Amino acid sequence: MKLSLLVLIALPLAAQTADPARCMNLRKHGDPGENACWQVLSRSSDPLTRGQGLFGLKDYKGADSAFEAAEKARPKDANIKVWEGDLYFAHWQAPEAANFYNAALEIDKKNARALLGLAQIAADQYEGKAVEFANKALDADPKLYEARELTARIALEDNNESKAVEEANKAVAISPEALDAMAILATVDWLDDKPAPAPAGQIETHSPWMDKIFKVNPHYGEAYSLAGHFFVINRRYIEGIAYYRKALELDPNLQSARSELGINLMRLGQNEEAYKLLVDAWTAGWQDLPTKNTLVLMDSYKNFDDVKTTSGRGIVKVNKKEEALVKPYVADELDKIVETYDKKYKYKLPGTVQVEVYPDHDDFAVRTMGMPGLGALGVTFGNIVAMDSPDSNSAERPAGSSNWASTLWHEMSHVYVLSMTGHRVPRWFTEGLAVYEETATNKDWGDRLDPPSIMAIKDHKLLPVAELDRGYIHPSYPNQVIVSYFQGGRIITYIVEKWGYDTVLAMIKDFGDRMSTPEVIEKELKMKPEEFDKQFLPWLEAQTKTQVENYESWSKQVKTLNNDVKTKDWAAVIKTGTAIRDLYRDYVEPGSVYEALAKAYEAQGDKAKARDELKRYSDVGGRNPETLKHLADLQAEAGDKRAAAQTLGRLNYIYLRDDQAHQKLGNLYLDLNNAGGAVREFQAVLAGKPVDLAGAHFQLAKAYQAAKRTAEATEEVYAALELAPEYKPAQKLLLELNAKDTNVK
Repeated sequence: MKLSLLVLIALPLAAQTADPARCMNLRKHGDPGENACWQVLSRSSDPLTRGQGLFGLKDYKGADSAFEAAEKARPKDANIKVWEGDLYFAHWQAPEAANFYNAALEIDKKNARALLGLAQIAADQYEGKAVEFANKALDADPKLYEARELTARIALEDNNESKAVEEANKAVAISPEALDAMAILATVDWLDDKPAPAPAGQIETHSPWMDKIFKVNPHYGEAYSLAGHFFVINRRYIEGIAYYRKALELDPNLQSARSELGINLMRLGQNEEAYKLLVDAWTAGWQDLPTKNTLVLMDSYKNFDDVKTTSGRGIVKVNKKEEALVKPYVADELDKIVETYDKKYKYKLPGTVQVEVYPDHDDFAVRTMGMPGLGALGVTFGNIVAMDSPDSNSAERPAGSSNWASTLWHEMSHVYVLSMTGHRVPRWFTEGLAVYEETATNKDWGDRLDPPSIMAIKDHKLLPVAELDRGYIHPSYPNQVIVSYFQGGRIITYIVEKWGYDTVLAMIKDFGDRMSTPEVIEKELKMKPEEFDKQFLPWLEAQTKTQVENYESWSKQVKTLNNDVKTKDWAAVIKTGTAIRDLYRDYVEPGSVYEALAKAYEAQGDKAKARDELKRYSDVGGRNPETLKHLADLQAEAGDKRAAAQTLGRLNYIYLRDDQAHQKLGNLYLDLNNAGGAVREFQAVLAGKPVDLAGAHFQLAKAYQAAKRTAEATEEVYAALELAPEYKPAQKLLLELNAKDTNVK
C-alpha cells in the first residue's frame, strides 16, 4: 500500500485524476503526462479500466485479456465491446473490430462510438457506407466531432472541396480541438495552391489552421500526414512524400507516417530509402499488413531484371523466370505506345518510363495497395506503371480474363496526362480518357457495355460529370467503380465526337492550369456541367437503348440457351441464339451467345457459320484462349491464313503462356513471309521450355533463315543438333546455311 501511495504521489496531478477521457485529452495536446495517465489506469482492479490503460500503453495483448475479463463480468455492457473494437482496429484487424462494433450495436443500436468505428473501417476501405455510418453516429451524438471529421475526409477524397470545408468547419464548431478537421481545411488550401503556389520541388506548410493546431499540440505530425494522404490519392506523389517527411520532422515517433513514406517512395522506385523506413517502422512496432507485405515484395526484387526497350525510352522490370517470354512483347508494345502518344498528345515525356510486370497477382496487389478505385489490372505512379504480367494466370486473374496490352495503353495514357497536367487532373477525366484510348487503339478493347452499366443506365444511377470522381473512390452501390470507368470512357467518346480530339487536348491543358471540372467544361464546351449532363445522357441512352430495354428478357433467354447447349438441342440453340444475339452484342463473357451458336452450327456440320459466329465474338472483344484458338483453326482450315494469324496475334495480347498457339502463329507467319513475326513466335516457344526442345531450336533457326539472319540461324541449328545429333532436318539446314555462307565469301 505504501508503495502504491508513493507512486501516486510521484505522478503529475493530471495522472492522479486519470480516466480514459483525461488520458486521451493529454494525448491530443501532446502532453508528456499522457503515459503516466495510462499507467495509473493500467493498475486498476476494474478490468475495463485496466484494459483501457494497457491499450493506451500499446500493450495490446494485456488489454485484450483485460477486456475479455470485463466482458465476462458485464456481457451486456456495449461500452466494453466498443473498446474491444477500438483495440482490434488500432491493431490492424478491421474484420474483428467490425464484429465487436456490431455486437455493441446489438446491445445499444444508437451507440455513437460503435457507429463511428464502423464508419472508420468503411472509410479506410473506400466504401460508400462510411458516410451512412458517420451520419448515424452524429444522429446518436451530435457532438461527436470525430464523425464530422470523417465526413469531411470522405468529401475531400471525392474531390468535393466545398462539402469537405463545410463538414470540417462543423467539426471545429463542435470542438476547438478537432485537429484533423483543421488539417483538412489547411489541406484544401494546399491542394489549390493557396495562399500561393509553392516553388518547384517544395510544399506549402504554413496555414492559419496549422497555427491553431500548434496551439493545441505543437507536435501534431498527423496534420501533415493527413495532407500527405490527400496528395497521394490525387496522384501527386512527390508532394505527398514531402508532407510525410514533414510529419516525421514534427513527430519522429509517428510510425504510420514512416510506413506511408516508405510505401510511396517504393511506388516511385526509390527502393533503398523506402526499405530502410519500412524496416524502422516495423521494428518500432508498426506491424500492419501493408508494411509487412511491402517488405516481402521488395525482398523479391532480387528476382527481377530491368531491361531497356529498343528506343531507350522505356524500361521493363520483369521477373527472371519469365523474361525470355514476356520481355519482347511488352518492350515492343511500350515503344509503340510511346511513339504513338508522343504524336497524339503532342507531348514528349521527360525521362524514362518503367513498366513493372508481376507474374504473381498478390505481388501486384501489394505494389498497388491502398489506392482508391483500383480496377486491379494496372496502376500508374508518375513515370512508373505496375501491372499483372502477360504470363499471369491465377485464381484472381485467370487466363483470358483481361487484355494486358489494353491495360498497358490505358496506364500509359495516365503517364502522359499526369505529366502534362503536373498531376492536377480529376480522376474521371484521366480514367475516362484512358478507357477511350483503349478502344481508339483497337476496337475490340476498351469500354464494352457490361451488365452493371446496363443496370445503372436503366436505374438512372449515373453520376453528374461534376460529381463523377465520387463513383471511383467511394462507391455507393456494388460495381459502381466499373460503371464509373464505363461512364468516363463514354463521356470522352462523346466529347471527341461532338467537339473533336483537339478539345480533349485543350481540356488537358486547362486542368494543368489548375482549373476545375466545371470551369473546364464551361471554357471548352461552352456550357455548364448541368447542361452537358442533359445532352450526354440522352446520347448515351440512345446508343444503349436496345441493350437496356431487352436486358432482362435477354438474361432469361440466355440461361435457356445454355441449358440447351448442355442437352445438345442444337436446333433450339440456333433458334434462340439467332433471336437474341443482337439484343446484347457486347456480351462475350462465359456463356456467350456467339460461342453457343458456334457449337450448334459446328455440330450440324456448318463450319462456315460457326466460323462467322466466332469471328463476331473476337471482333466484339471475346478473350477465351481456347475459343480464339479454335477460331484460328477454322480460319486456317478454310484457307484464310491471314485471318488465322490475326486471331492468334490477338491471343498474344490476352495470354502468352501457350506454346501451341505460338507454334501455329510462327508457322503461319512463315507462310505469310512475316519472318520477323515468326522469329518472335518461335522465341516464345523456346522460352516456354517445350518437351521437343531440339525441334524448337530448329524452328527458330528456320525463322532466322527466312529473316536472313544467318549467324543466329546457324547458332540455333547447332543448339538443336547438340540435343539431337541425328536430327535430319537440322543437319540439312546446317548444310544449307554453310553453303550459303561459303557462297557469300
